[in-house]
Amino acid sequence: MKITIASDHAALALKSALIEHLREGGHDVNDLGPHDDSSVDYPDYGYKLAEKIASGDAEYGVALCGSGIGISIAVNRNPAARAALVSEPLSAKLAREHNDANVIAMGARLIGAEMAKACVDTFLSTGFGGDRHQRRVDKLSNPSTTKEPA
Repeated sequence: MKITIASDHAALALKSALIEHLREGGHDVNDLGPHDDSSVDYPDYGYKLAEKIASGDAEYGVALCGSGIGISIAVNRNPAARAALVSEPLSAKLAREHNDANVIAMGARLIGAEMAKACVDTFLSTGFGGDRHQRRVDKLSNPSTTKEPA
């Protein structure tokens, strides 16, 4: 699989561990940076990652920052990206199965490397459930199709 990964300075070590893990698993990994621990702004990297998803340059993305919250918000500004902030494998599985998430987001200050690897592995090995979930996913990228609840 073609996977793009990006982080901020707070998640540099976790990003490196995940890149190694993904490459060992046979994945083609594109590291968008940063490449040193200089302070950077997570929105810049979240936007770059989302652009790679939107253009089709990557099948999936991995977004990391200190909490995972900020970078996931940045990624989700692009209608083609569906980033899910996860902290354990069940939420990673449900993000793919129910929401067809194409980006997994995690917080380096909140999750260890082994748990992050387990989340990524689950995320990448889970398919989208389709069926009743499809219309909901369609609405995520096109809010104008939503209806007010009865």
